Amino acid sequence: MEDHLIAHVLAAILVLVGLAGLVLPLLPGAPIIFLGLLLDSWADDFEHAGLGTMGIVALLALLTYAVDVVASTFGARRFGASTRAAMGAGLGALVGIFFGLPGVLLGPFVGAVMGQLTVRLDLNSAGRAGAGATMGLIAGAAFKLALAVSMLGIYAAFRFSS
Repeated sequence: MEDHLIAHVLAAILVLVGLAGLVLPLLPGAPIIFLGLLLDSWADDFEHAGLGTMGIVALLALLTYAVDVVASTFGARRFGASTRAAMGAGLGALVGIFFGLPGVLLGPFVGAVMGQLTVRLDLNSAGRAGAGATMGLIAGAAFKLALAVSMLGIYAAFRFSS
């Protein structure tokens, strides 16, 4: 009985750390949330939230990785950026992860601006590409949060329904 309580407490801690990881760089938020939910389900021998439920939650966690890269790229393209600017935004998002919060915030912008400048030496166009990448980053963060809330909602629906 005490082992189950410890597992549930650790699971709750993992979920809270995962939620923080949705906004803090270098912490893989959604996968940590998934691990917390998996631990909680395991502590109850998958009685309430079985492998099917956990599979759906895992898929949602994986989608957050695609959102990180695609959102900045899409945002840049939406603001009329060239293909190079969109690729620069995606690359800037990946590289920015290694530079903490400033890198996460500025990476897509800098990448899009640099990519656009390789196509056309126009600061106005490059600035629009960077702004689009930044807007995409914000939209991506909102989408990742929505995915995380969906993970928690689906899990809670199965966990507490019986």
